[in-house]
Amino acid sequence: MNIGNVPESVGKEIEIRGWVYRMRETKERVFLIIRDSGGIVQVVFNRDHPQFEEAKKLTIESSLIVKGVVKEDKRSPSGYEIIPKKLKIVHIAERFPITRDQSREFLLDVRHLWIRSRRLTAAMKVRSTVLEAFREFYREQGYYELSPPILTPVACEGKLTLFEVKYYDKKMYLTQSWQLYAEAAIFGLEKIFTISPCFRAEKSKTSRHLSEFWMAEMEAAWMEFDELQKSAEECVSHIVQKVLEKNSEDLKLLGREPKALEAVKPPFPRLTYTEALELLERKHGLKIPWGKDLRTIEEDKISSHFDKPVIITNYPKEIMAFYKPKDPRYPKTAKCMDMIAPEGYGEIIGGSERDTDINELITWLKKQGEKPEHYEWYLDMRRYGSVPHSGYGLGIERVVAWLCKLDNIKDAIAFPRTMFRFKP
Repeated sequence: MNIGNVPESVGKEIEIRGWVYRMRETKERVFLIIRDSGGIVQVVFNRDHPQFEEAKKLTIESSLIVKGVVKEDKRSPSGYEIIPKKLKIVHIAERFPITRDQSREFLLDVRHLWIRSRRLTAAMKVRSTVLEAFREFYREQGYYELSPPILTPVACEGKLTLFEVKYYDKKMYLTQSWQLYAEAAIFGLEKIFTISPCFRAEKSKTSRHLSEFWMAEMEAAWMEFDELQKSAEECVSHIVQKVLEKNSEDLKLLGREPKALEAVKPPFPRLTYTEALELLERKHGLKIPWGKDLRTIEEDKISSHFDKPVIITNYPKEIMAFYKPKDPRYPKTAKCMDMIAPEGYGEIIGGSERDTDINELITWLKKQGEKPEHYEWYLDMRRYGSVPHSGYGLGIERVVAWLCKLDNIKDAIAFPRTMFRFKP
């Protein structure tokens, strides 16, 4: 039986298998806290138990199978205890290298062992629910899941963050986003989504950046900008509600009070980029020149005014990717959006309507130092049956970090990759 189901079996004989999470020994007793993926439970061997001496041989992270009867015990860590009848030792672990008060860097060095910790296990459970909920949301709306290429010949989000890869006798790059290929696929499938790894060679040491990360992305034919924003906020709300339903205990273990997330329901507040600058000056005395991108510090101050994500639209066209179209209402801005998480967790979604004007695309490719001939296949989409379309990308690790109230994004992924961290 999974330990998570132990509370349902009071008075019954069960068998569990797991690992020694904690242990304490006195002259008369051996106290074992056993863990598995479902949680922890206490098992106590008294001196008169025939396997008392065997139990004393156990060490932290030893694996074992225990058969016994469940009883309630408020003094035990989980409120339940197993009175053991039979112990089977599967493996006696060597001295476990992780003890209390270890540095973050050491824990990253031994990530292959630290991933067993209850905190990381809880975060990975939340992550699993986030992935499940994103898929569920778009499947229920008739979207198809499409797997994009990981190796690409061109940049999607700017040349400066490309990872170059030797591809036989040619140069290729690790994908920054599926977007360009998604735009090709919507002319057949119309509504699509993916969950896929992405790579950005950002020379950043912050607690919010990874070199390898996962994005949940969607793209839809016939979708215009207002509908895109609605889709994004409804999806994020669905994810949050699903996590509250399935992972409340995991959130509590991580120090996140589930009640704090209950307000995350549509509609989300909206600001234009210009309104965001006005808010920063009015409330925080920060005078940001119009045309400058918002930094982490500005995003954090904006998010402090809201208890759920805020959507910021209409960033300056000059600082946006080539495929984001001008907004006719505000010609200096683009039909684009970022969604900023509350509590200082930064951007969790970036998206836009896509430019359908082939001449504008060529102009902006040149402005941004790209050669239009490298994008001929992409420009073909504007030559043959072009339609309005939109899409966004959601950063899985950013969302997990926010929901779990993590102080570092590295704990939102099993094995983080950063500028300095590439093993284990």
